[in-house]
Amino acid sequence: MDQLTYIVEIAKTNSLSTAARNLFVSVPALSQAISSLEAEFDVELFERSRSGTFPTAEGFALIQKAAVILEKIHEFKEEARSYSNTMSGELRIATIPGPMYLLVKTLAGFKRDFPNVRIEISEKSSQEIMSDIKQHKVDLGLIVLYEDLRSGIDEFEFAKVMDTKLVCFLNRNNRLSLQKSAAIEDFHRYPLVLYKEDYLEWFIEKFGQKYGPVELLFTTNNSAAIKGALREEMAISIGVDYTFLKGSEYLSNDPELHIMDMDIPMNRPVPLGWAMHHHAAKSRILKLFMNRLKLQLMQDES
Repeated sequence: MDQLTYIVEIAKTNSLSTAARNLFVSVPALSQAISSLEAEFDVELFERSRSGTFPTAEGFALIQKAAVILEKIHEFKEEARSYSNTMSGELRIATIPGPMYLLVKTLAGFKRDFPNVRIEISEKSSQEIMSDIKQHKVDLGLIVLYEDLRSGIDEFEFAKVMDTKLVCFLNRNNRLSLQKSAAIEDFHRYPLVLYKEDYLEWFIEKFGQKYGPVELLFTTNNSAAIKGALREEMAISIGVDYTFLKGSEYLSNDPELHIMDMDIPMNRPVPLGWAMHHHAAKSRILKLFMNRLKLQLMQDES
């Protein structure tokens, strides 16, 4: 798009320097962009001389088509803006604690383009989110689809974002941090503090049934309390690995904390993804938001 804009402006002004000034780019950057376009299509678009920069015969024909393309794109944007200015409604989103980073960029841009759409966000457990979606209290929910939830997923549309697994985190001074990974016996040796999340509670319950009960110091939805317990070396904790990815603030980026893998057979990857009601999937607002979210995730991965 930039290259098409550049060649049209140069053809108008017959000058690289004037075009660069009008487009707020440097002359070398403009010249490089044109050379790159000419090399890509193996065609000379301009003849450069002391008197100016003028289209070749082939360049003139292509620049006319470029002008038409740019005009059509302008019309497309204007029509899209007319829709966005009139679209109204609400978008209710719920997410498990931690991965708010997956939403922030998309939500900011979406609200800017669709100011009349009211957006509501809440943090809940996966079970609560699925219940709220079923009762049409929430339009879209980010959940961990662990074993106990899979039986009810047929009632929903589900789009996986990534596979996630549990990791152990603890104070760097804890002797356990010297190991490559946390083993089953380590969870019998050290007490646990646990974020109050249904997937974590389910995992600890299943762990106790299979390997014997653990000493649970406390559960909380206050991450500062967990950090405090880890800093004082009172306990170790566990969490899903997405918590520590791409700038999430929940217990990440703390130099006193150490994150390590868990060498436990039952700690298998589980899908983290978006759930919505079958009927809600037809919503125009939700479709637009999901398309933008997918594009944002693709950009983050690239």
